Amino acid sequence: MPASLLDLQGVGPKIAEKLSRLSILSVEHLLFHLPIRYQDRTQLTPIGALKPDAYALVEGEILYSEIAFQGRRVLIVRINDDTGSLNLRFFYFNSQQKEKLSKGWRVRCFGTVRAAGSILEMIHPEYNLIEKDHFLPMPDSLTPIYPTTTGLHQIRIRKLIKQAFLWAEDNWQDSSSEIIESILGKDYPSLLDALNIVHNPAADLDVSALMSNQHIAQQRLIFEELLAHQLSINLLRSKNRQHKSKSLKNDGKLFDKLISDLPFSLTSAQKRTIDEIISDMKSNTPMNRLLQGDVGCGKTLVALAACLMVVENGFQVAFMAPTEILVEQHYRNFSQWLEDLNLKVGLLTGSLNTKSRRTTLNLIRDGKIDIVLGTHALIQDTVKFKNLCLIVIDEQHRFGVHQRMALHDKDSHKHPHQLIMTATPIPRSLAMTIYADLDHSIIDELPPGRKPVTTIAVSESRRHEIVESVKKTCTEKKQVYWICTLIEESDIFEREAAERVFQYLSEMLPMFKVGLLHGRMKSAQKEKTMRQFKNGEINILVATTVIEVGVDVENASLIVIENTERLGMSQLHQLRGRVGRGSSLSTCILVYKSPLSDIAKQRINALRETNNGFDIAQVDLTLRGPGEMFGTRQTGVVPLRIADIVRDQKLLPKVQKTAGEILGSNPESADILLERWLGKSFNLGKV
Repeated sequence: MPASLLDLQGVGPKIAEKLSRLSILSVEHLLFHLPIRYQDRTQLTPIGALKPDAYALVEGEILYSEIAFQGRRVLIVRINDDTGSLNLRFFYFNSQQKEKLSKGWRVRCFGTVRAAGSILEMIHPEYNLIEKDHFLPMPDSLTPIYPTTTGLHQIRIRKLIKQAFLWAEDNWQDSSSEIIESILGKDYPSLLDALNIVHNPAADLDVSALMSNQHIAQQRLIFEELLAHQLSINLLRSKNRQHKSKSLKNDGKLFDKLISDLPFSLTSAQKRTIDEIISDMKSNTPMNRLLQGDVGCGKTLVALAACLMVVENGFQVAFMAPTEILVEQHYRNFSQWLEDLNLKVGLLTGSLNTKSRRTTLNLIRDGKIDIVLGTHALIQDTVKFKNLCLIVIDEQHRFGVHQRMALHDKDSHKHPHQLIMTATPIPRSLAMTIYADLDHSIIDELPPGRKPVTTIAVSESRRHEIVESVKKTCTEKKQVYWICTLIEESDIFEREAAERVFQYLSEMLPMFKVGLLHGRMKSAQKEKTMRQFKNGEINILVATTVIEVGVDVENASLIVIENTERLGMSQLHQLRGRVGRGSSLSTCILVYKSPLSDIAKQRINALRETNNGFDIAQVDLTLRGPGEMFGTRQTGVVPLRIADIVRDQKLLPKVQKTAGEILGSNPESADILLERWLGKSFNLGKV
């Protein structure tokens, strides 16, 4: 029996190459190439009962076949049963096909019925010829429809999957099945039986259950896919713990001096989180910690505690953030906070001039910069650290997998401590599945005096009322953000939208100073504009989503966000977090275009009802899924084929238990599951 695709009947190098486009690289992979839908071909439809635009299985005798010229050669075959006639039309055919489709033969065909004048027809139907006096049995199962690619017909894929089942019956050994089935219970089918049900469902099976992935056979496959991901996480965590990193001593003098000079005290949540981080870095095992916290909870100060511990031990820190404006704010804050501690803070962004960049690179290489703050410019080959010990990644989901790997490798030992921060709260079900290889710290407490932001939704048709609210806020000596967003991922379009609003507000409210900020401005101009806004010299700041994270202006008490129906809840929550940073009551106006879709209404209502980022993230996850919520392509989150984190989260406790048992008693079967469900994707687990 075949051990590789090339051993299957009908598979040569060309077909194997086409199968590889579908990530089918072995016979076993064929079994896990699952249908996307099904067609019912178990019942014949009389030709006289056919309706246009419907799929149907029909059978009839060929009355005639002829080649017609209708701008191109067309083979037309007329078939008939006792109830009526139907034309079959073929644009692509050969002489052998023409010869076989001849008068007197019976043919059974399946396709979409369409009207061609007064005649019904099917174009390129799937068909079987039936010899005279022969009987062709009806299918007893639904017909699967598979994802395919150019040059691979459904019929060929079905034939290959049938061969794969024959191979599996004689050759498949799956040592993990016994453990899985002992935990799931006897009600669940074996893996091979589950696959057979999904590929060849009985005609009387509940198709709605299949299409919603609720059938018990699919639940068996879903469980195994989640298990493969859990095993990858467990193995990654185990591998990380085998690495050695620099074990640090915690003097704490630098951080104690820093906080003694601050005009506020740390929250208990910040203190708890700092203790967790310090405990990690005292070990010679690399810290891999995810720091979650809602907007404005004080994550940056917690990260600074980790940075100072590293510097006290004579090592360097790389602190990477996604945008120049956020990096520049971090740089200003760090420089101000650390001014009396005799530490050197460096800035590395793409907009530095050649001379400044060269100077900074030399200082980093010689170890004369203690904390380097930068954008993705930090990962370029020219950046060399003398003794990197800690990397901090702010808003980690904004960076691609390879960017994070490149920063990780700046440590000559390749095993620095890692602190990953996000102000996008991650629902527990998602964190258990995607970030379970990381230790978690959550800052679940806001600084004293912070008041919740009142959120209202207003149609863009009431723009004049919004302008009046802006005028009232500025009259009360408070400041305003007006955020321009577009669905197109282009800062050019967003800039143009912002410039139009800037002009509009300047004309409507000439008594107030209006500023403009967008991603295509030069760094110096952005910094000047933000400094003016922070100092109160600008009353209204018209900006693009470049200000989404990190900007801190306590006197801003109103934010207007346009096109909110197009944005995700987590992004809207981030933008809303730009206000409410002082002691004043603040308001967020969500401006939308009518009519709103049902999902847009749900998102906006949820934002109006709560300021809790974790509640918002859970709703966002439910409505949009993890891929859209975090940007699967960017985060490196391995896409699930059949499982769904939200829908299937009830399986996660059993999944975790099974993973532990497999790694404890039968670790070799873990490799089988990883190859089956993840393939090469597991290599990305490094980050």
